[in-house]
Amino acid sequence: MEPLIELKNVDMSFKGHRILNNVSLQIQPGEIMVIIGPSGAGKSTLLRLMIGLLRPTAGEIWVEGQEISQLDEEDLNKIRRNMGMVFQYSALFDSMTVGDNVAFGIRQHTDMPEDQISRVIRRSLRMVGLMGKESVMPSELSGGMKKRVGLARAIAINPKIVLYDEPTAGLDPVMSSTINRLIMSTRRILGMTAVVVTHDMDSAFAIADRIAMMYDEKIIEVGTPDEFRESPNPLVQQFIYGVKNHCIPVRRRASE
Repeated sequence: MEPLIELKNVDMSFKGHRILNNVSLQIQPGEIMVIIGPSGAGKSTLLRLMIGLLRPTAGEIWVEGQEISQLDEEDLNKIRRNMGMVFQYSALFDSMTVGDNVAFGIRQHTDMPEDQISRVIRRSLRMVGLMGKESVMPSELSGGMKKRVGLARAIAINPKIVLYDEPTAGLDPVMSSTINRLIMSTRRILGMTAVVVTHDMDSAFAIADRIAMMYDEKIIEVGTPDEFRESPNPLVQQFIYGVKNHCIPVRRRASE
């Protein structure tokens, strides 16, 4: 099976500081790939490269069989029509209602009539458990509800791929479990491929088909949750279990 997303020998630098070093990764259609690693490892940078918000310093990025790193903005937008992104802090427009936030991508990228857009809004909000919230303003929502609106906006365009940047960050365990179930249910019901960046190992083990761990600018291990639990790599063990005999230094960068 051809991968839906593939990174080949990708390097990324900002102002002379290397963020990614010879990173390669394949993501198969329909799978949930979870990317873990310490802060500053380059996880969020990977997401931005996959959706074309950044261009690599070297290497290739393939999405649906097309190499996107050299595309102009018009052609990138065609690729992005099949991609949704759920941002860490929801990134809702405070001046828009929930319904208008959900419809934003549809109105930007399609000529869909408003009556059909209204149906898509209702369907998307129903899927994330927020039916009837179309007229509510973001300021009236809890953090967990904002995350769910962000997910509704991402799936409203019916993408093939959804990218999640720290979807459970700042949420209590109950709401984190809700978000995890939504990620899995949208994949099951809509057939979407998901790439999830997270520090939350409970979430990673709950939703992942495969996990990739980043450390020191590279992907150091890829495997199933069971393979990660049994990994002999001390860096993996220290990250997922907090083993103290091998300390992972934290390297913070402005891009993370």
